[in-house]
Amino acid sequence: MHRSFVFCLTMLAILAASCHRTPPPTVAAEVNGRPITYSDLEKTYLTQYPQAPEGSNKDQEQTNKLELLNSMITDEILTQRAERLGLQAVDSDVEAEVAKIKAPFTKEEFDKQLADRHMTMDDLRAQKRREITLTKLINKEITSRISVTDAEIAEFYNANKAAFNRPEPTIRIAQILVTSAPDPNVRNLNNNKATNDGEARQKIQDIAMKLARGEDFATLAMRYSEDPNTAASGGDMGPIPESNLDKAGPELKKLVLSLRVGEPSKIIPGQGDYRILKVLGREPAGQRDLNDPRVHQEIHELLRNRKDQLLKAAYYEVARNSAKVENYLARKITDEAGK
Repeated sequence: MHRSFVFCLTMLAILAASCHRTPPPTVAAEVNGRPITYSDLEKTYLTQYPQAPEGSNKDQEQTNKLELLNSMITDEILTQRAERLGLQAVDSDVEAEVAKIKAPFTKEEFDKQLADRHMTMDDLRAQKRREITLTKLINKEITSRISVTDAEIAEFYNANKAAFNRPEPTIRIAQILVTSAPDPNVRNLNNNKATNDGEARQKIQDIAMKLARGEDFATLAMRYSEDPNTAASGGDMGPIPESNLDKAGPELKKLVLSLRVGEPSKIIPGQGDYRILKVLGREPAGQRDLNDPRVHQEIHELLRNRKDQLLKAAYYEVARNSAKVENYLARKITDEAGK
């Protein structure tokens, strides 16, 4: 009895010591025992913030790093899930993606892009490998499970019929936006951001030349646009009532109304930004019927996106709850508070 009691006390002491063990000095976090090092965090941070955001200080930098580390932890949790399911990207997938990214640039331009983002080719390949792996996981675990029925579409239409009655003509516009001040929320495919006015002017001119050569507007928007709200959707801003163009000013309204469907605009300078617009379509005023294929598709995409967001949020939460995560950076920040 006495020996058993001593053994229990010993085990409790060991457990208590392990709970408060000093974290490895080079490790920012661990996911199921796999480390994310401070070196990994710093390298990823520099690709997101190649230049310090305006007005930032040490506290803001730590906040940014903590948010970024949290994202890296989630990615690592999902990557480990993908590995268990045998969904890792293969070399041919990675090389094909890298080739697509390199295609619009000369070797000198591409090397500069990497240098500006503090990346090597190995870094880029590792990034693309992880992105492709996570896409495979999401497609299998979430996207393949989403279905939208005609009954759901009809139910949504009947509940929101007034929303499909256009009181005035609408115009559907896409845009490619480049700014002189990088937005940390921007997530274009190339993770490409201008950091000053000179870079912004050069970048928008390069994009205009690509459009003139016949490259796809939506693809360029996804790769380069710095609008966090539209880059992922190929720059699509959705249907806009023509009267809303009044807010843009008479010159811009005249320009937009003069564009033919499918025709990109010239470069439009703004206050600290540059953009290129493209008219995707025009709709007359009046009630739009459910039998209109565009209405059916619009509702289908809306409902599908809602389900996608809900399933992703739930899936990420379940994945995180089932993982063993140690965030040493967060612990370090709280331990140092007030010292």
